[in-house]
Formats: sequence, C-alpha cells, structure tokens
Amino acid sequence: MIHYFHLPCGMRAILDDEASRDVVYAGIAVAAGTRHELDSESGMAHFVEHMSFKGTRHLSSVQILNRMESVGGDLNAYTGKEETVYYSVFMRQHLSRALPLLADIVFESTFPQAELEKEREVVIDEIESYNDSPAELIYDDFEALLFPDHPLGRNILGSADRLRQYNNTDLGAFTARLYAPERAVLFVKGKVTEKEIRKHFPESLLLPAQRNQVPSPTQTGRTALAPSVGARGGTSIVAKDCHQAHVMLGARAYALNDPRHIGLALLSNLLGGPAMNSRLSLALRERTGLVYTVESNLTPYTDTGVWAVYFGCDHADVRRCLRLVRRELQRLTDAPLSQRALNAARRQLKGQMAIAADNHESMALGMAKQYLLTGRVQSMEERFAQIDGLTTDYLHDIATEIFNPECLTTLIYE
Repeated sequence: MIHYFHLPCGMRAILDDEASRDVVYAGIAVAAGTRHELDSESGMAHFVEHMSFKGTRHLSSVQILNRMESVGGDLNAYTGKEETVYYSVFMRQHLSRALPLLADIVFESTFPQAELEKEREVVIDEIESYNDSPAELIYDDFEALLFPDHPLGRNILGSADRLRQYNNTDLGAFTARLYAPERAVLFVKGKVTEKEIRKHFPESLLLPAQRNQVPSPTQTGRTALAPSVGARGGTSIVAKDCHQAHVMLGARAYALNDPRHIGLALLSNLLGGPAMNSRLSLALRERTGLVYTVESNLTPYTDTGVWAVYFGCDHADVRRCLRLVRRELQRLTDAPLSQRALNAARRQLKGQMAIAADNHESMALGMAKQYLLTGRVQSMEERFAQIDGLTTDYLHDIATEIFNPECLTTLIYE
C-alpha cells in the first residue's frame, strides 16, 4: 500500500510497504536535473551528484562509502534531465543508518576543493568513455536536434572544458538554489512503517521558516518549452569513425501526464519493445538479418517527451533499414490496428509491466521520479485500466500525429 506524508522539514515522503522481503530501497529524489542548469552550469547537476559523496559537514568521503557497504548495503545515485536521485539498498534493520546518511549527502555536502580536483578527472574520463560509445552518444545528440538551444537538449555529463572551470563555490551556489527539502521527495519501499521513518530521518534539517523562500520545482531554472508535440523534421548526417552506422529517427512526443502517453507507449512497444516479435525486430532482424539491435523508445518529461527508433547496421544498409522502419510506421498511419492486433498488444504490454514490477529497485526509483514530477503514483491497476481503455481509432490518431513523416527527425552516424 502506498502512503503519502510530509516531514517536518517540508519534504514530501512516499512509502510503499507492500514487500515480502527484509530488503529496503530508500532514497531522496531532488528536482535538480540538467534542465534546471543555467547556461553557465552545463554538466553541473551530474558533477554535484558525484561530489555529494566526497564529504559532508559530518562525514568524510571514506566514512560515507563505509557507512552502508560495511553492512552489505549499496549506495548509489544517478542524474537525469529533470531529477537527481540518491538511494540505498539495505536490510531493514539498517534503516537508522541509511536515512541519516541520505539526508547528509543530499543536504549537507561541503564539496571539498581537494576532492573536487580528483573527481573532476573521474567525470572527464566518464565523458571520454561516453564519447567513445556511439550507440549511447547518439541519444544525446538526437535530443540536441529535437530541443535546440534548450536545456533538455543538453548532454547530462557536460563537457570537459566546462567542468575544468568549476570550483566548490559554484557547486555550493547550485545546491543552494535547487537542493531544498521542498524540492525533494523521500521514498522508501520495504517492510517499514511511517513511524520508523519519522523516527530515523534527522530533524536537524532547517525548517522552511528558517530558510529563504525556495521556488518550487516548476519555477526554478526551468525553461518553458512549446510546442510540446511535433518539431520540424529533417536529416542530419555526422561523420564518425565507427565500425557500424548508427541511426535514430523520431519526434517530440507527449508529456508525462498527457493521457495520450500510454497509447504511444503501447504503439512504441508494438514497434520495437523488448520482445523479439516486435514489428521492427521482425522486419530488420528476423526476416532480413540487417541489424543486431533495433528498438523503439519513449522518454516522457513534465512538459514534452521523446519518441525515437534506434538501430545499428552496416554502412551500406542504412537506406534499406530506414525504408523498412518507415514502412512499419506507415502501416500504423495508413489504417487503424485490427481489434485482434490491439488485444495482442495489450496482453503483451501488461505482461511485460507485471514482470518488470518484480524488479524492486527499478520500481522504487520509478515511484520516486513519478511522485517528484507529478505529485502522485499510478497503481498497476490504474495503468492496466488505461491500456484496456485504448481503442483502435484513438491509437490511429496518435500514430498519425507522432509518426507523421514530415515531422520526423533523423540522425545518422556514418
């Protein structure tokens, strides 16, 4: 069962106590991602995430690392376009260790300059490693095409040149602006109670009345974006010294709370979801042997989204693969799905969602992000009801809008 409550510091909290094991997933999600960076702060959100483990007012970096690891737990974090999430996985008897530690690294980090100099090089190595992986890099370059001159089109890692300019004062200014309890969510998934959470979460965080007024997640550093759906299409070809060609085509899509999002999710899954019987897998891999990987992805944000198809193939096969992809898209825009095809797509998507729910860590992180960005968490029953309510005509309207060839943007690494 999902429980919502507020902590004295002003932070929202969410607890999912439906768990059959003594393993707990807990963390703090902050509305401070790439899109909240100023133009002078490219890569800052990710750099802050790294540096938050390097020392706080109460703990050294070694003490932070040992705090959960010494009892068999795990401590981790990630940065997204709209959020940064810090979390730990541990046995329930160590809740009293985990919650104060999470609060400390999120709200009490000091960003020691000596540690910053070392970690800067670690992140630069991460950037260079990422640049050497075209199958990953193309996703960022594609979003840069869809959202030109907007923070959503910015690479999460930033650039080495920009990172070399930052000092601990810059990191402190970023967190002072964005890292506040009102802009964060505490999330817990496991066999614990609200009373236990309140007992172990530190009360030392400054109360809202003791701090300057902090803008909400939708106000601070968040550049408005319009229109949310559709963008001028076109093809960009980038020369890369790659063994394979890498290709993405897609468009802006629906926002996280848009009711059409679930319909597009079903169509995307039908086209190129994880199942080997997806339409694109059958067309490009099973029947023709042209690719090893082809997938259709849907990434929603609070005010827009990205739908895209990715594949890698021999350089000589790029045009043929693109024709096959566009043919599958045209099938969905030329005529509605049959009722039989819709029923099969519903069954498949619901089954995949039910199996994915067995990944407790992924579900905890998804719960945190959804609550942080939308203010509520949909139950599996609600999502299934939405899927069951989809009609062939409704899906056809979505396909006609999103898969419109005039609005598709294509990026090719050759």
